[in-house]
Amino acid sequence: MKVTYLYHSGFTVEDETAVYVFDYYKGKLPETEGEKPMYVFASHRHKDHFNPEIFEWEKDRPNIQYILSDDIEADPSPNRLFLPPEKKVKIGQIKVETLRSTDEGVAFLVTTKDKRIYHAGDLNWWHWKEESIDYNRNMRKNYQKEIKKLSRKKIDLAFVVLDPRQGGAAFSGIDYFMRNVKAGHVFPMHMWKDYGLTDRLLTSEISAGYRNRIHRIWEEGQMVEIEERKGER
Repeated sequence: MKVTYLYHSGFTVEDETAVYVFDYYKGKLPETEGEKPMYVFASHRHKDHFNPEIFEWEKDRPNIQYILSDDIEADPSPNRLFLPPEKKVKIGQIKVETLRSTDEGVAFLVTTKDKRIYHAGDLNWWHWKEESIDYNRNMRKNYQKEIKKLSRKKIDLAFVVLDPRQGGAAFSGIDYFMRNVKAGHVFPMHMWKDYGLTDRLLTSEISAGYRNRIHRIWEEGQMVEIEERKGER
């Protein structure tokens, strides 16, 4: 798999058979091999996760499918599928399952012929100082409930929120995910260009048991080629 970081929470994943684009906000799409089908995901309507520009791509790519959260307002089309939380569908050669976000929209779990890809969207253990104790307690409860749905699934590639605006609570969501989900390769996202936050996580004692599964992000357009590790299959 080739993973390219676009911007913020936007990534592309290319494997032997298809290209997957998640939460495009801005950035340059990488060149891809041949005329592979493209699956374009948008987890919710927030402008840092959904850019209507994605619909321009179908002019040059006839084999394109959009998988959108149902809170996104866009004209209906045969190649646009709007999904609510807690939905399972088969689209061509892939299966898509949605989880309920703790903010807007959904998170995506995509199953291909030989791998699973998870993109969190804004599903995170959000903790805000200005909110009430009850609010933050419910946020923790709801996040853990959704992540536990993934605990028995082997995930090959995951994109998980790591947001510097949460201060001392920034690691909570990704730490809980790493401790409870069997994810082989994990990319932090939603860092608002504070790429040093990943380094702070990786050098923190909290990540000692899983830091070897987390990839660093430091620049837009960064590409990482992932090969199967011995014993993964």
